[in-house]
Amino acid sequence: MCLGVPGRVVETNGTLATVDFWGVRKQVRLDAVDEPVLPGDYVLNHVGFAIRRIPAAEAEETLALYESLLRDAATGDMMAADVRGEMEATPAVKKRDEGRRQ
Repeated sequence: MCLGVPGRVVETNGTLATVDFWGVRKQVRLDAVDEPVLPGDYVLNHVGFAIRRIPAAEAEETLALYESLLRDAATGDMMAADVRGEMEATPAVKKRDEGRRQ
């Protein structure tokens, strides 16, 4: 199964964008997007390529769904455990989660 992950564009430079995913910034190619992408826009990312620009409301719904699935997943769910491990290894996610626990 492949997942497209929404992220917020921080900066663009030609066919490259810096995109924020849960506090992690990554370079993403914009070659496959058929409309202009600007800082503040959300894109759906798949393996380093933005595959389309998406409305902010849709991105926020998807991010909330991902967080809900991870929070509610049984401890034996290998996919959720893998995604949770990746998120917990991210400094920005650790900081955010520590703030929620306080």
